[in-house]
Amino acid sequence: MAHQHSSQPRLSPSGYEDDIRAVLAPRLAYFEAVARHEHVTRAAHELGVPQSTLSRAMVRLEQDLGVALFSRKGRTVSLTPAGRTFLGSAERALAEVEKAADSVRADADPTAGKVAFGFLHTMGSETVPALIRAFRVDHPRVRFQLVQNYGEAMIERLRAGGLDLCLTSPVPDAPDLVTRRLDEQRLRLVVPEDHRLATRRRIRLAEAADETFVTLEPGYGLRRITDDLCTEAGFVPRVAFEGEEAETLRGLVAAGLGVALLPPPAVARPGVVELTVTAPRAAREIGVAWLDGHPDTPPVAAFKKFLLSRRGNLLPD
Repeated sequence: MAHQHSSQPRLSPSGYEDDIRAVLAPRLAYFEAVARHEHVTRAAHELGVPQSTLSRAMVRLEQDLGVALFSRKGRTVSLTPAGRTFLGSAERALAEVEKAADSVRADADPTAGKVAFGFLHTMGSETVPALIRAFRVDHPRVRFQLVQNYGEAMIERLRAGGLDLCLTSPVPDAPDLVTRRLDEQRLRLVVPEDHRLATRRRIRLAEAADETFVTLEPGYGLRRITDDLCTEAGFVPRVAFEGEEAETLRGLVAAGLGVALLPPPAVARPGVVELTVTAPRAAREIGVAWLDGHPDTPPVAAFKKFLLSRRGNLLPD
């Protein structure tokens, strides 16, 4: 069926995807309703738009595609073969949009929504389970997407929109983030049980200057803290092994492969002795971070308020 040519250029297979989406997306629901009713007036009534607006939209859609989608007899229409092909894809696209809308509405539900929460590996065995258990006393249906990683990776994921909140250390200082210090965790010098220092209870870190260290890889917050504390104690640590997880480092220490500065374990590990470091003061700050200006859903806002209420009482005794 012939139509008057639009003053706007038609889309072509070589057109940019952004242009195609801008032209097609607003009209898919219109097209689907007309195709389903096979009648422009009834479709316009369902959509709540003037019949003339809907008719013009369908003509423009065909012009932009360069394909006839309907055969017309008055206000009654029927799909052409091209129209039937286009309808199948349009229905799938609209179903995906509806599915996405249902998903984001569910995630934002005040009573049963979702919180994407990141935290350090060392907080996964005790701290985070205890926090979630306490939070769910008053919010039993809130769901959590839990992500364990090192600090820099979590901040990257936070900026990319993959996390709502994260517990990290050191507490980051960046203009696009809001951070709050929540607690402090003492670090210990962990040595093999047969080590020359194993009979001690306390130690100045400078006394370990000649030791071989096992540490987390560069980029981990605990690695940066270890390097800074050793520098403050007057030496550069001689690193023999680098890992990704604190308990793996404890295993390396137990095997006699070095010493390490680590937070307390969830469960005491045989084969090692943990010494209190008296100088310099060996501790790491634990804080929560979120994107500045990022709007919170009700479940995220509730969990954020809960975390801030635990300031000074975040870590298990």
